[in-house]
Amino acid sequence: MSRFFFNDRKQLVNDAIEGLVLSAPHGNLVKLDIDPAIRIVARGDWDKSRVAVISGGGSGHEPAHAGFVGKGMLTAAVCGDLFASPSVDAVLNAIVAVTGDRGCLLIVKNYTGDRLNFGLAAEKAKRYGLKVEMVIVADDIALPDNKQPRGIAGTALVHKIAGYAAEQGKSLCEVRDIAQKACDSVFSLGVAMETCNLPGSDDEEGRIKHGQVELGLGIHGEPGASTVDSHNSKTIVDTLVAPLKEKVGDARVAVLINNLGGVSALEMALLTKELAHSALKDQIAYLIGPAPLVSSLDMKGFSLSLLTLNAGFEAALKEEVETVGWQKPVAFAPLKTLKHGKIHDSVEATPSDNPQVKALVATATQTLIHLENRLNALDAKIGDGDTGSTFAEGARDIAQLLAQNALPLNNTAQLLQLIGERLATVMGGSSGVLMSIFFTAAGQSVQDGKMLPDALLNGLKQMKHYGGADLGDRTLIDALQPALEALRDRDLSAAIAAAKEGAARTATMQKAGAGRSSYVNKQNLDGVTDPGAVAIAEVFAAIGQ
Repeated sequence: MSRFFFNDRKQLVNDAIEGLVLSAPHGNLVKLDIDPAIRIVARGDWDKSRVAVISGGGSGHEPAHAGFVGKGMLTAAVCGDLFASPSVDAVLNAIVAVTGDRGCLLIVKNYTGDRLNFGLAAEKAKRYGLKVEMVIVADDIALPDNKQPRGIAGTALVHKIAGYAAEQGKSLCEVRDIAQKACDSVFSLGVAMETCNLPGSDDEEGRIKHGQVELGLGIHGEPGASTVDSHNSKTIVDTLVAPLKEKVGDARVAVLINNLGGVSALEMALLTKELAHSALKDQIAYLIGPAPLVSSLDMKGFSLSLLTLNAGFEAALKEEVETVGWQKPVAFAPLKTLKHGKIHDSVEATPSDNPQVKALVATATQTLIHLENRLNALDAKIGDGDTGSTFAEGARDIAQLLAQNALPLNNTAQLLQLIGERLATVMGGSSGVLMSIFFTAAGQSVQDGKMLPDALLNGLKQMKHYGGADLGDRTLIDALQPALEALRDRDLSAAIAAAKEGAARTATMQKAGAGRSSYVNKQNLDGVTDPGAVAIAEVFAAIGQ
């Protein structure tokens, strides 16, 4: 089944254009009502007093090209079907609709269909007495021996520069020459780990193997020039930067960081960081993005476009525009940091030794570390798959302090409170805070004179109070509470059995009352033991061996 939202595949592009025009923040876009098969998005405030700048191509590359229509960029965009060039008639109608005496510049990506359809439309428009020029963007450097490099994300930079020149009132010849200079000054290279999926088509197993990325694939999913056996962000960025740097030498550049549609914002931020530390770091004057500028539906990949700068290009990039999709350039500078002292409610603890306690702590921490993958696998069925890693991270920190002889092993109150402090710092999320509350409250109770079993039950009471979960809610409490109640009666064997029984019982509970699994339906919960409860049961079992 297709992984897309749509009603009618044939109406998808028309429906999407309507949504784009409706949501345009400046209210300056219109869809020309000519013919259902002709899709033209134009500036509603255009008065033909300047050179018109038109681009377009197949849909699926949003926000290109309709998202770049507006003051300071394109006058109009002609939208074809998905990955298909618009017809000659559609381009011709766009030219006639927005072109005045000053003429029109067409900006075309270097694909045969676009070149032919836009080219023929330009020749036909001349029969109407209109002045039309065309520039072809061929910024892709993936195939150096190819005489016809593809036009990819660098096209957006050409839109910006040409649109600025037209807005300044320059002549058609001047706008064309400036745009051509931009075409000659921009170089792009992309990479992806998954290709795009076309709406309405069945999902197929991708050609890119797991653990690899494809270098230099096209924005229509065309196979790339080579593969790289890595998903390491630094390796991949360096792989792109090396040939791009050969093209620009030591020139100052603006870099467009383009999301091909399927990369998360988190990953794009990481890739931007890698770029900032790459071999280009001393040449970058501006960053544009990271953002989808010329996407490829949901392709899991990104591209870098480098524009060698001159004073005119720099002014053009910095000028404000009124469009949906353009990203304002950011002057590049190293990471800004501000020294600030750490506010920390530190527990005062003096390291001390107690062989019996040391053995208990070592057993508990090693058990949780060894359980990491098992608990993650359980949590993946009912939550977000990180319970094992969360508990293991806390256990590793305590184990490290134990190895450094830094724990107050002979002072139970200090030990519990220090463990509580460390877990809040290193475990993260709600689990870390809940376990910190448990140990901190238990430690305070010991300090106040309570015996350890009662102190631990008090810690549980406070954890339940703040966390909102209780016995029967399908959490670690279902193993911890019966175990601690048995331990209060000085019966470790009973505590071990109670923890095991409590954990097993969670597999039969069809509704979780707290935690992420409370959002999961009963079919997915059925037969799956709560990972937190398993962790408690296994720790008690290990201690009893």
